[in-house]
Amino acid sequence: MAYETVNPATGATIETFPPMSDAEVLAALKTADDSYQRDWRHRPVSARAAVMARAAAILREKRDEYARYLTLEMGKLVNQGYYEIDLSADILDYYARRAESFLRPAPLAEAPGAVVVTEPVGVILAIEPWNFPYYQLARVAGPQIMAGNVLMVKHAPNVPQCALAFARLFEEAGAPAGVYTNLFCSVEQVGALIDDFRVRGVTLTGSERAGASVAERAGRNLKKVVLELGGSDPMIVLEDAPLEQAAEQAIFSRMINMGQACVSSKRIIVVGKERGERILAHMTQRIGNFAVGDPADPATEVGPVVSERALEGLLAQVEGARHAGARVVLGGRRIDRPGFYMEPTIVTGIGEDNPLYQQETFGPVLSYYVVDSEEDAIRLANATRFGLGASVFSGDVERARRVAARIEAGMVFINSAAYTGPEVPFGGVKNSGFGRELSELGIGEFVNKKLVRVAAAG
Repeated sequence: MAYETVNPATGATIETFPPMSDAEVLAALKTADDSYQRDWRHRPVSARAAVMARAAAILREKRDEYARYLTLEMGKLVNQGYYEIDLSADILDYYARRAESFLRPAPLAEAPGAVVVTEPVGVILAIEPWNFPYYQLARVAGPQIMAGNVLMVKHAPNVPQCALAFARLFEEAGAPAGVYTNLFCSVEQVGALIDDFRVRGVTLTGSERAGASVAERAGRNLKKVVLELGGSDPMIVLEDAPLEQAAEQAIFSRMINMGQACVSSKRIIVVGKERGERILAHMTQRIGNFAVGDPADPATEVGPVVSERALEGLLAQVEGARHAGARVVLGGRRIDRPGFYMEPTIVTGIGEDNPLYQQETFGPVLSYYVVDSEEDAIRLANATRFGLGASVFSGDVERARRVAARIEAGMVFINSAAYTGPEVPFGGVKNSGFGRELSELGIGEFVNKKLVRVAAAG
């Protein structure tokens, strides 16, 4: 497994980083476990919060530097990079401020003398993806480090400079060695870490295949797992929804991060043929005029996807859908310039026997459906093995709530595309995984809720 920086805007390899040896991985685990056992778990929450708040402040102070890594390594548009950095800092700050209340002992009113205390469990192993290199880390580091756990992170091999930069935050903020550890390790070394008793929990954001493999291995070792495995999120536009708002939200959601977001709206489902034609025309015209360019240029609206492999996979998905009878109304081709650029693409006429009907497209490819009724829209929205997020647009909020109640997803957003913030939980159902990150729920995934019951002496 090569840890290297390849610039998606040019295709050039910038720098390669050596992988860790087995001995180095085991030494890192010992340092992490020692830090947990002898130091970090015993520090008061206020002391942990001082480190976490300082890490957030450093991230904001160095946002220009950190944004450059995002653009260099995964091609993120620079303005979207700044947004990710600010969101990540907000998450760290949120847990620095709120952890003490989340972790406070809770007396049991119906059991006098009984209280539930929240305690850390030890070393947590995080396996994280490339598409939001800081946000994904902040979602785990904020709650778990504040809970008193320590974190070992195996980041994606194509964002090594982002991984190192995030680890520096905690070093510079004064965290002792072992509280946050970056690993340049192999799949086999990850397996050995899961097997080691000192690792007490595993969290992964990635593919279904990776999630199943990690969950199976962790299960054999009786360890808890949190999984976020992507989605094929529907956006339902009911016949009473404001048309332009729905269309603009669909464009925003599908094109954020060049479509490389688990919770972006990937399937637009419009009720009503005439409205369907109007929204499709609006989206085609708007997206077709997006400016292609260098992701470091603030004027650029279409940057590269992350890699040659990702680009080829997307092109194959579009061609497979076309071959199976779908209609490509916009894009569908590689852009003729250096780097890994693809035309923003809209595909419609996707039948149930079309492979695209069940596939997740992780890039600037939008699947567009027009149906006759609300019932048809709900059925289509749920006709997927995924269940991460969904959106419902309607002029009648109570009607939208009723539809939302029937959507099989971990998150439903009414009259907006997907939203994320420190204060709201993130996670899915079905093959999108299980467990939650962010909010109070996120700090409760890897802790011991210990009952302490007191009886009178004698």
